[in-house]
Amino acid sequence: MRAWIHQHWRSLATTVRRLAESPFNTVLNSLVIGVALALPAGGYVALDTLRELTGDFSGDAQLTVFLELEAKPNELSELQNRVRKLPGVASSRVVTKEQALTRLKQTEGMAEVISVLGSNPLPDALVVTAREANETELAKLAADVKALPQVAQVQLDSAWVRRMGALLRLGRLAVVTLAGLLGFALVAVTFNTIRLQILTQRDEIEVAKLIGATNSFIRRPFYYLGALQGALGGIAGCLIALAGIWLLNRPILDFARLYGSEFQLRLLPAGDALAIVALAGALGWLGAFLSVSKHLWQIEHR
Repeated sequence: MRAWIHQHWRSLATTVRRLAESPFNTVLNSLVIGVALALPAGGYVALDTLRELTGDFSGDAQLTVFLELEAKPNELSELQNRVRKLPGVASSRVVTKEQALTRLKQTEGMAEVISVLGSNPLPDALVVTAREANETELAKLAADVKALPQVAQVQLDSAWVRRMGALLRLGRLAVVTLAGLLGFALVAVTFNTIRLQILTQRDEIEVAKLIGATNSFIRRPFYYLGALQGALGGIAGCLIALAGIWLLNRPILDFARLYGSEFQLRLLPAGDALAIVALAGALGWLGAFLSVSKHLWQIEHR
């Protein structure tokens, strides 16, 4: 066991020394891999931030029923009772014009506007939650509610949440596809890097095999080289993604504040960053495995 650990330690030390002896190539390869990984990492952060944002809102299928401005309180209660009896209605709640005005005043910049109006311009409303989110059923329910007396307008709420959900699913598919393509590119870059290393050490490998070196002994340094190169690229990718998020957050926050929001892209969590580095190291190892296996097979079958 001690000999096995010693062999691995020597291989790792040799690999680190080789990387340190050619810092320019090491940094350049790490940056190439890092840029490739930063793109899906940034897309993942953006999608996850938007998912958390839309998660703060209800995804239930809801209708907001606005009454005529001259509707009386007893008519609002009567309308609520009639709406509850409609098929497909799960629940309903009243939002009086006073409650709506209070909420509107809490919106940045609206208190001054409302104070100029003098009277409350908002109608009473009824928020109706449907049993199902089926578009056909919702349209039928909206038409049934619209036909009731004292109803001025029926608005389908949370449709934008479903649209955003569909957009997020499309974005997630795009990020996964991009990550798969760039992961393949990472394997290809590592494959080519290891191939060049093998070509420079071809004579040394052949001599080692003639004196009895096993394939595991020959493979081991190249495996470490591929894994370390991939891990360094993963670290570079996380740093590039963090730098991009940091640069974008200031203009995003300035824009969001125009709409009374504090929306920002969240930073890449430490756990996700470690997962990216580990995945990059694994893909680097895979590229090294494919390259070494190919060249050892060629050497053995000459």
